[in-house]
Amino acid sequence: MTQEALIDSLPEHLRPFVKQQNYQQYTPQDQAAWRFIMSELTNQLAESAHPVYLEGLAKTGISLDHIPSIEEMNDCLRDLDWRAVVVDGFIPPAIFMEFQALKILVIALDMRSADRLLYTPAPDIVHESAGHAPFIVDIDYAEFLQRFGEVGMKAISTKADLEQYEVIRQLSILKACPESKDEDIADAEETLKGLRERDDTPSEAALLTRLHWWTVEYGLVGSMEDYKIFGAGLLSSLGESQRCVDDLRVRKIPLTVNAVNTPYDITTEQPQLFVTKSCKHLTQVLEEFAASMCFVKGGAESVQKAIEAESVCTAVYDSGLQVSGRFSEVLCDVVGNATYILTEGPTQLAYKDKELSEHGVDAHAQGFGSPVGRLKDFHRCLSEYSVDELKTHGIRVGETVELEYLSGITVRGILREILRHNHRNLLLSFEDCSVNDLDGRVLFSPDWGVYDLAVGSTITSVFGGVADREKRQLFRPTPSATATNLSHDENLMKAYSAVADLNTRAKPVDVAELAPEIVNILSLYPNDWLIRSELLNVAAPCLKASLHEQLRDIVARSPESAEMIRRVLDH
Repeated sequence: MTQEALIDSLPEHLRPFVKQQNYQQYTPQDQAAWRFIMSELTNQLAESAHPVYLEGLAKTGISLDHIPSIEEMNDCLRDLDWRAVVVDGFIPPAIFMEFQALKILVIALDMRSADRLLYTPAPDIVHESAGHAPFIVDIDYAEFLQRFGEVGMKAISTKADLEQYEVIRQLSILKACPESKDEDIADAEETLKGLRERDDTPSEAALLTRLHWWTVEYGLVGSMEDYKIFGAGLLSSLGESQRCVDDLRVRKIPLTVNAVNTPYDITTEQPQLFVTKSCKHLTQVLEEFAASMCFVKGGAESVQKAIEAESVCTAVYDSGLQVSGRFSEVLCDVVGNATYILTEGPTQLAYKDKELSEHGVDAHAQGFGSPVGRLKDFHRCLSEYSVDELKTHGIRVGETVELEYLSGITVRGILREILRHNHRNLLLSFEDCSVNDLDGRVLFSPDWGVYDLAVGSTITSVFGGVADREKRQLFRPTPSATATNLSHDENLMKAYSAVADLNTRAKPVDVAELAPEIVNILSLYPNDWLIRSELLNVAAPCLKASLHEQLRDIVARSPESAEMIRRVLDH
């Protein structure tokens, strides 16, 4: 499937987040960086990674010798009933989860820079492809990943969550860019520190993100005495994948649902990691957490959490009617059951995740309010009554109807319309309508216009976001804020390309056989260890000795490159 065809197959609201991979953007130096990382990772992880890792690389279109193209990956993922799309860096967590629920891997476009090969705080194509993709071949893990997306889509997030997301996004970009100013990084770190020090109770989305971090990103699998790496953050980091197996430096904790209480810092190495028993156990932990979420529990308590979140959420009546908006108030009876819910601002009414005709945000621009509960003299929920049964109770279109709820709320007006779907009553629309509670509070006045009464006796579910995401898009793609594209020395890139061509030869190359452009670049770039590493792969003894000496000199001049050069020399 072409990139264009894949994008066209996506839900419309997801398409703006997807980019086209222009493979030519990757320079010969980028390709050399990929080869170095993948060579080191596969060697380093041969024993410490879960056995499915190396198998999964091949089965998901991840080559060791070149950066993967999205078409290559999708040709392989198709057999696993998964797909992949490319994005520009970070995307909103809710959007990320929706892709995952659709069995779509999200792949960052960028390739980490040559001076960030051991670790990068920003998402890049190494992390997203070589980290996430391989474990899709494990059926239990793939099912867990998809289910995580389904649960994550339902999580309630807060205004504070969005603020932190934006700051973390900017901070990771700054740290990944060699040209970033220290003061800009310091300012972003201070802002993030301030947000994290707020005395806010973590939202469902924040807690679920922690679980995702300690499993999908930084998870270990096995026993406390014998564990293997499966988290993408570890699998794509030369530094942390080596460090994490040192039990003296990184504490290991058995994975339980309590992992959601452990925060993390995306910009630093992790001081502890969690060990799951198996991929099936991952799903068990996820479902245990999901059982505590508002989309499962429903009720007045869940509506109250939506109010406190100050974000758009959806409340679902037992009739199936969905109310999506920013909730402002929930009235309750003496035992705490919801009796009336209110939203403020644009509100959407939907059924089975499809907006009801003439009940979008334009129709309910100022908000929405409606009772919850049973009616007096009705033995079951009003939604279950046929039209004829409604008539026997005096509920007829065109006539004045008075409804009294067990909570004491009364609704009186001229019934204009009954909206039914799948033989269920969802909405009763009234003209000249008044709604009052037991204490005489006016909940709706005739001069406010048409009153739409939601039908339902309980709120069965409350979840984050809107019901019909196609009709109301809450998340807009933010302007690209990726690291500044560095200018490239064309001669240097040609030299990298020439060295790559040499690697296709079977015959070792000696000093006298080097092309003039390579010799010139080695002179002009005395601290470029990566091109020397590439050249070592085809170097004859004399040239190899010279390159080793040059690399040792670079260590003396550039200590920041010492760890990567040590790896080269050890081979």
